[in-house]
Amino acid sequence: MTNTKNNETVLVLGATGKTGSRVAQRLTDLGIDVRKASRPVFDWDDRSTWTAAVTGISAAYLTYYPDLAFPGAAEAIRDFSKLAVEHGVRRLVLLSGRGEEEAVVSEQGVRESGAEWTVVRASWFAQNFSEHFLLEPVLAGEIVLPAGPVTEPFIDVEDIVDVAVMALTTDGHDGEVYELTGPRLLGFADAAAEIGKASGRDVRYVPVSAAEFAAGAAEQGVPEEEIEGLTDLFTRILDGRNSSLTGDVERVLGRPARDFSEYAAKAAATGVWNR
Repeated sequence: MTNTKNNETVLVLGATGKTGSRVAQRLTDLGIDVRKASRPVFDWDDRSTWTAAVTGISAAYLTYYPDLAFPGAAEAIRDFSKLAVEHGVRRLVLLSGRGEEEAVVSEQGVRESGAEWTVVRASWFAQNFSEHFLLEPVLAGEIVLPAGPVTEPFIDVEDIVDVAVMALTTDGHDGEVYELTGPRLLGFADAAAEIGKASGRDVRYVPVSAAEFAAGAAEQGVPEEEIEGLTDLFTRILDGRNSSLTGDVERVLGRPARDFSEYAAKAAATGVWNR
């Protein structure tokens, strides 16, 4: 049952992103008014844009770019959450990073805001291979990352979105921290093989050092400040700490998490890997 009323408005931050765009569409399909916020209308680095975003809304889906582990994220989440509650926001749902110590610090700002809160933690999105920085490497046939043989519980963004929308629109999720994973662990070589099978392409995983990864990102034009943050994040997070499964997707949605092979087949059917 949907508890959010149709005359209420839900704020979706990062509304052009992988999760935010889908959350906004799901809410719209439910007949709920959505306020989409992304740059330049809303900017985490420009606090003058915050008040307009939270005025007149009842609930908010929070995502932070580039990542909650980056410097300044915890302070921004804390201050924004406080401002939101001061303007009448009753429910906050935060997308967080699984296994990221800095992200836990950022989560505290939502916990202490005074609103009903839910934290949705996830690690590697399956859609990173088709909608983000790993798309071009897949098309080139080589996924180059400083991950070694580590395994990850790749999570389908559609599952993240279904859980987030449930938390935004129904009761029973206040104070919950959901750690979302796919149904099995795969190494990056396994993921490359799954993508290759689904797409009919020759795709392989190439493990590299952190320094080699940073150099390659620089050659591709990634901003230096992002390279430093991402390299540090990958080096620490891709150490096996997330090589375990949870049942939280099924606990919330009443169905198993989508398998990576299902994601790969659907992505291949869109033609995204045909270029």
